[in-house]
Amino acid sequence: MRSDTVKKGIERIPHRALLFATGISREDLDKPFIGIASSFTDLVPGHTQMRPLESAIENGIYAGGGRPFVFGIPGICDGIAMGHAGMHYSLASRELIADMVESITNAHCLDGLVLLTNCDKITPGMLMAAARLNIPSIVVTAGPMVTGRLKGKRLSLVRDTFEAVAKAKTGELSQKEIETVEMCACPGSGSCQGLYTANTMSCLTETMGMSLTGCATSMVALAKKERIAFESGRKIVRLVEEDVLPRSIMNKHAFHNAITVDMALGGSSNTVLHLLAIANEAKVDLPLKLFDDISKVTPNICSLEPTGNFYMEDLEYAGGIPAVLKRLKESLKNNPTVNTKSIYTIADEAEITDSEVIRPLNNSYNKEGGIAVLYGNLAPGGSVVKQAAVSAKMKLFQGQAICFNSEEEAMKAILNGEIHKGQVVVIRYEGPAGGPGMREMLSPTSAIVGMGLADDVALITDGRFSGGTRGPCIGHISPEAYSGGPIAAVCDGDIIKIDIPKRKLELVISDEELKARLAKIKKPKPKITEGYLSRYARMVSSADKGAILS
Repeated sequence: MRSDTVKKGIERIPHRALLFATGISREDLDKPFIGIASSFTDLVPGHTQMRPLESAIENGIYAGGGRPFVFGIPGICDGIAMGHAGMHYSLASRELIADMVESITNAHCLDGLVLLTNCDKITPGMLMAAARLNIPSIVVTAGPMVTGRLKGKRLSLVRDTFEAVAKAKTGELSQKEIETVEMCACPGSGSCQGLYTANTMSCLTETMGMSLTGCATSMVALAKKERIAFESGRKIVRLVEEDVLPRSIMNKHAFHNAITVDMALGGSSNTVLHLLAIANEAKVDLPLKLFDDISKVTPNICSLEPTGNFYMEDLEYAGGIPAVLKRLKESLKNNPTVNTKSIYTIADEAEITDSEVIRPLNNSYNKEGGIAVLYGNLAPGGSVVKQAAVSAKMKLFQGQAICFNSEEEAMKAILNGEIHKGQVVVIRYEGPAGGPGMREMLSPTSAIVGMGLADDVALITDGRFSGGTRGPCIGHISPEAYSGGPIAAVCDGDIIKIDIPKRKLELVISDEELKARLAKIKKPKPKITEGYLSRYARMVSSADKGAILS
């Protein structure tokens, strides 16, 4: 065992002394040492209910014959970090999380890992670490939040708070109504109710075979989740004994399956960044174009918030991810999982209990998958749009550019009523390096919806979007403005053409004019010159490579 490095031999007397100081017994020295990387925190609603899951995992490890050790991993709530300087840290924290799991695991020579996670960047960071370390690992996601309730209406975070900001600004909502919505929209713990980034990543983790069956959609704080946590603890000991490694599970077939399910669900556009980053750690070649290739042949069979009116609890009671796998079986690659069952076996054993929540392929919500990748002179390296959340009217759009060099500038203009029908809002210098951190633009996109402009205004950015974003919002534009990408050359009044069916994003000027404009652009000074974000900006890759650190 890896842990023998710190617990076997005469030269390890001091190591054993320190281990005994933690409370272990001499008999424990013969057991696998299993780390529980817990992202419990009181700061993140999706993570506040992890203490019982930690205990359940510990008990499962004991039952399986291992010795558990809990260690802490930080987490950021994207919703709380949104719309201000805090969002610079969100994507950047993904790399910190992966590095911290690696550091603790290797420093203490752990034999296996249970990765307890839930929210946006924590789950991909944990998966990156598992792929990088390549020691037996299993992921437990803490579960989705239930919907809020108000006067018989179901409430969720994005539609009923972020999109309410503009309504509050215009006086459409009274102070009393605002306070009521604030109290009711998020009734308790869990990852936010819709198919936003956190829940999409939980679904893809289970699809890739890194979580036990049913984990992704099992609701927070229920006994089912504790049973899954316990069984995950017991299962990891077996995975260690059998030397089942993450890269044997997270192979090329697993990523194909994850993208397929992502497209069928209509998941968050952030999954593109995260799957690219995880694949990089798993040594799997995953080109950006593959997302679009799979999207073109995968119908969108689910319509969850923000795209539709169903929520994670509806997906759970419709059969969860196993039921989705059943629908898609013919398009999937058979592959092993931490369940010791294959993907095909899980699909065969599943039951679909609601054919409206998980529609048949021949009655899909959309003929294509949820995400499209656009190219053109504005995005030679590619850009990403959640096409499932774009109305038919706006999938082909042409408008005049109105340009902003930060999210704050754009947000001020939107709330002041300076954005008009027929415009394309351009937000630049918000990419991985230029941001830095590639901030999510949920506040501006929600404000556009709240102002009643969702079907009349488009938004493009070298930043990214929340999984809760809806409307013609195109992000991840590569190269980014800070690196001299064409988006830096857009001027107010320029015509921008968006053609999602043909996968085109074009600035309507000649090649000569574009080249001349780019030649005049001077790289701006970094926005942040101290601390972690300064180092991150110097090292981060472009969005089309997953915004990984080089």
